[in-house]
Amino acid sequence: MTNSVRLAKRLAEQASCSRQEAEQYIAGGWVTVDGHIIEEAGFRVTPKQIIALLPGASLTPLTPVTLLLHKPAGVEVDELIKTIKPDTLVENDRSGHRFLKRHTLKLTSATPLEVAASGLVVFTQDWHVARKLLEDAAKVEQEFIVEIAGKLTPGGLALLNHGLSFNGKVLAPIKVSWQNETRLRFAAKGVQLNQISHMCEQVGISVISLKRIRTGRIPLASLPEGQWRYLLGYERF
Repeated sequence: MTNSVRLAKRLAEQASCSRQEAEQYIAGGWVTVDGHIIEEAGFRVTPKQIIALLPGASLTPLTPVTLLLHKPAGVEVDELIKTIKPDTLVENDRSGHRFLKRHTLKLTSATPLEVAASGLVVFTQDWHVARKLLEDAAKVEQEFIVEIAGKLTPGGLALLNHGLSFNGKVLAPIKVSWQNETRLRFAAKGVQLNQISHMCEQVGISVISLKRIRTGRIPLASLPEGQWRYLLGYERF
């Protein structure tokens, strides 16, 4: 680009700050070029382009974010990440975060879910959250609503609560109850992929649909399918 310079260099000159501070402003999403937020310090700008530092610009380091998504059935994890955009952010998000492209980078899928399943999925940049949900998964209760077909074998509900095995290991007691005539509610810790479907098969029923409605203390609540929000500062799993 003729006569172009790096955005960080131009900003440092215009705002009378150091190059390092300019890069911090840019990384924080505080800089616009012709009215558009630019997050890349190496972005090239020409003398005619308008560079502005947004009101409230801060040099405070960015904090890692955690995202809560309502996964539609049939969507794979890689495709789900691609749906994290400003236009799919729930309208009433109360986090105070300004959406930045970097919020979609280096995300850990902290709550794996089968492709065919729907419901609450968590992606995080925060290693504390990742450790809580992955390494300490056996301590975090998850809740599912399962649409089923078929008829339970005698004593099947009791077996679902305790007495079945998965991958050669006896499962710990969990809480399974009827929500209505065709739906079961499962509340269990350390749930593994395909575990619930396997459990149902052992008692004569099959899974039509599976939806996770809670992870730890965080409910899916009214989050619309296909939309997402930021984990709030006071929320804990």
